[in-house]
Amino acid sequence: MSNPTAKHDKVIYKIVPTSEWETAEQGGAFSGCGIDIDDGFIHLSAAPQVAGTLNRYFAGQTGLLLVSVDTQALGKTLRWEPSRDGELFPHVYGEIPMAAVVAVHPLTVDEAGNHELPQEFVN
Repeated sequence: MSNPTAKHDKVIYKIVPTSEWETAEQGGAFSGCGIDIDDGFIHLSAAPQVAGTLNRYFAGQTGLLLVSVDTQALGKTLRWEPSRDGELFPHVYGEIPMAAVVAVHPLTVDEAGNHELPQEFVN
């Protein structure tokens, strides 16, 4: 099912290993990693999609960050495209400049292996 309100999200989110993000910060932009490079675009999630993305692709992984990105700053590099079950997900065709980043939060994992989203995160 597509998310018709997704195109109006002002902030979208990237889940990324800390080491990959540190490299991007040094270079001034994030060019993607892993599946992003394989697919030719950077995978992101709208707020309601973050938990599902964490559970599906990052279950139990530590050393992750949740990066908040301003959609306005991405311009035409941002596209909302069908993915899981036809739901629209944000994809960036190009780099994410550090100027587009509004927050970076470390993701912790509880004793059961579930990620704990930051208090500031609202979905």
